[in-house]
Amino acid sequence: MRDVFPQIVSWRQAGHRVAVARVVALEGSGPRLPGATMAVNDRGDVAGSVSGGCVESAVVSEAMDAMAVGRGARRRIFGYSDDDAFAVGLTCGGTLHILIEPELPPVFDQLAVALRVGEPVAVATVVGLDPDEAGGGSLPELGASMLVHEGGRAEGSVGHAGLDEVVRRDAAGALAGGRSSTRRYGPLGEARQRAVEVFIEVFAPPPRMVIFGAVDFTAALARVAKVLGYRVTVCDARPVFATPERFPMADDVIVDRPERFLAASGSELGPRDAICVLTHDAKFDVPAIVAGLSTAVGYLGAMGSRRTIADRRERLLQAGVDPGVLPRVMAPIGLDIGARTPEETAVAICAEIIAIRTGTVAKSLRDGTGPIHEPGSQPAEASAGLATPP
Repeated sequence: MRDVFPQIVSWRQAGHRVAVARVVALEGSGPRLPGATMAVNDRGDVAGSVSGGCVESAVVSEAMDAMAVGRGARRRIFGYSDDDAFAVGLTCGGTLHILIEPELPPVFDQLAVALRVGEPVAVATVVGLDPDEAGGGSLPELGASMLVHEGGRAEGSVGHAGLDEVVRRDAAGALAGGRSSTRRYGPLGEARQRAVEVFIEVFAPPPRMVIFGAVDFTAALARVAKVLGYRVTVCDARPVFATPERFPMADDVIVDRPERFLAASGSELGPRDAICVLTHDAKFDVPAIVAGLSTAVGYLGAMGSRRTIADRRERLLQAGVDPGVLPRVMAPIGLDIGARTPEETAVAICAEIIAIRTGTVAKSLRDGTGPIHEPGSQPAEASAGLATPP
């Protein structure tokens, strides 16, 4: 929705009706994740995508028909289980569940304001109904929606007041965690029931990555992080190195000591954010790690050889760090993929961040023993977790 929002606004200003199609569930593999959105106006113009091309024409036809009929939202399934799988072109192996709304969601105007000003919100939409599970209870309408702000304030309704309350609570939790999700409830909001399926889509600001140390690895990491959608801040206490000219890819370049920077802004970091300490200098990286451990950041990694890390651990303990929290620090930083260059190192670091965020088991350098690189590998200084010879 965020991607197609400007086009929707333009169409509405021109007096066009607009239908919205969203991926609300995915079985198996698929080209787009839940939340992928396509908008279609009454002239047949299209913005966005729900499948990367596989089922676009079929979805456009459904959207045009929905606008012509005008009888509320409809859910359609495209996949190998359909007789028409090859006709619609879904050869990716997965099954897409797509909610098609002939009119914009009831809370669209409120969502438009939130997106325009950058306010984090979540939109909860009824995307599935199962009368057999309802036990005779009254079900809400498909497409009923609620917009939830930080703090839990809500607008709109997904049905019964009891259902509104539990959906509002769950949407607020999803917004705090920055993750969209699908939940199922009873008609009145009962837990452990499956009559009402609700897709909670989170519209949060981009996650932040704070990189301490204005070094070559930093430039490469900032470039990769930007591709992944992070807002990148580079911080270094040395003004000769921390310049926008050296890091044009960064959103912010700050000249400050890491502990001072985090004292001022660390409270803004949360589970979706990352701190990467690449200074490789005890007088900077120890204060950075100590300050980073006091935040709620989801990823805290630090560069260094195993000898450097052992020395740093002692310094951290001397600084009063509780040994029980040291496992939060991913050091040596990155996955063990044999990275050598700054660019490969950046990929290894971002891969580790993704693995931790998704709960995927992958071999981190921190979990190994012995040299980070095979004997004779060069250049040693351009390696994941190794900025100087051990």
